[in-house]
Amino acid sequence: MRKGYSVSAYQQLQQRFKRHGCLDDVLAVLNWDTAANMPAGGAEVRSEQSAELEVMQHELLTAQETGELLIQAKEECGQLDAWQAANLYEMERLWRHATAVPADLVDALSRAAQRCEMIWRDARPASDFAQTQPALQEVLDLTRKSAQAKAEALDCSLYDALLDQYEPGGSSAEVDAIFQDLAGFLPDFLPQVLERQARQPEPALPAGPFPLDRQEALGRRLMQQVGFDFGHGRLDSSLHPFCGGVPDDIRLTTRYDENDFVSSLMGILHETGHAMYERGLPADWRHQPVGMARGMALHESQSLMIEMQACRSDAFLSFLGPLLAETFPGPSEVWQTGNLARIYRKVEPGFIRVDADEVTYPAHVILRYRLEKALIEGDMQLADLPAAWNDGMKELLGITPPEDRLGCLQDIHWYAGAWGYFPTYTLGAMIAAQLFDTARKQVPDVEQRLGQGDFAPLMGWLRQNVHAWGSFMETGALLEKATGRSLDPETFKTHLRQRYLGG
Repeated sequence: MRKGYSVSAYQQLQQRFKRHGCLDDVLAVLNWDTAANMPAGGAEVRSEQSAELEVMQHELLTAQETGELLIQAKEECGQLDAWQAANLYEMERLWRHATAVPADLVDALSRAAQRCEMIWRDARPASDFAQTQPALQEVLDLTRKSAQAKAEALDCSLYDALLDQYEPGGSSAEVDAIFQDLAGFLPDFLPQVLERQARQPEPALPAGPFPLDRQEALGRRLMQQVGFDFGHGRLDSSLHPFCGGVPDDIRLTTRYDENDFVSSLMGILHETGHAMYERGLPADWRHQPVGMARGMALHESQSLMIEMQACRSDAFLSFLGPLLAETFPGPSEVWQTGNLARIYRKVEPGFIRVDADEVTYPAHVILRYRLEKALIEGDMQLADLPAAWNDGMKELLGITPPEDRLGCLQDIHWYAGAWGYFPTYTLGAMIAAQLFDTARKQVPDVEQRLGQGDFAPLMGWLRQNVHAWGSFMETGALLEKATGRSLDPETFKTHLRQRYLGG
């Protein structure tokens, strides 16, 4: 230990990163409030607040003392246990990201993203991409500057520097290979699914309207079935569904449609999967990097585990039917398991990603990945985005959006400054399939209990094998530990074949 330090360098870093984590918590709750409660007139001051907090975080990480403490702590690493060593590794990873980007750029990007998001909120319902273009161009330019700085520091491509923020250790080369495989699989698979579906009876659809208060009450009940604790969270509505807040104060949102209960209900279950992961993270490591979620691919796997793997299974639909019959009017045959399966697993190419079925969803993600990578790497101009989007939809799904509201304006991510995020959705779907396949084999009554509305066996397995590990290990290592193999796209494709082709 160097002279002048009565507390170890590692302990000092823990205190420094605890402050960083607390600031992160404040930002998370502010972001929820922006989406769920804030009046439009509060946008400017909220932008100031968020930017100031992000600069404070940045200054904590980039201070000269932080770098010095990291050097010293690495010299002391023989005194650290495995969790502390993993925490130190994650500290250094965050430090490398932060020190690559100057504070004025962090401030400028935060403000630009806040402004652009508020413009998008008006432009989306108006289907007016031109309204967003100047602000989005500023966000893109600043994002590219940030990516360039990080790429030089991390010795990687511009896109990989952004991807690493959401999926640590991920690479576009790996994503390219996986998405190329999927892009080769889906064009043959989708027509088979549609042909088989056409031979089946059309689902009997319940007649709306479906009162919003009843939709919300049912959603809350199902959240509790999954295991959500309303003593540590809440459900609200927003323009774009999300799970925010912090592990001990989780904020979920969904959006309701009086003529369609399916979308909001599955949206709630999806976000509940995210929430259960956050609540299950190791409490002993709150506000430390090692105690955080591993990355967004794993995070998305937990939401898709609940929404797609568990809650669209025949077992769970047999439990859901009677609850729907209690909540909404309709003839009894509407709520039978087979009919619900045809409703909840209907495959139909559509324009909106968040409403997409399990088969066509990967095409939505592949499109966004291709476009954002081209924009970041300078292979496409922002003015060409609407046309490129429409061409991509035609190529991948055979449909062309009639207006930008149904095309390049539909997602909040780019407008809010989140570039490099989209691949994690489909990576998460693949991880979810692999984890669920293993859980069923290791806990044989998982599906039977889902048929009783009992998620305890599944959640217990996830707590032990996924949630409790936080960021102790990289995604690939965690998946291999939990399932005995690295990410295997064939497991996902097998799941799709079994569910949609019956074998």
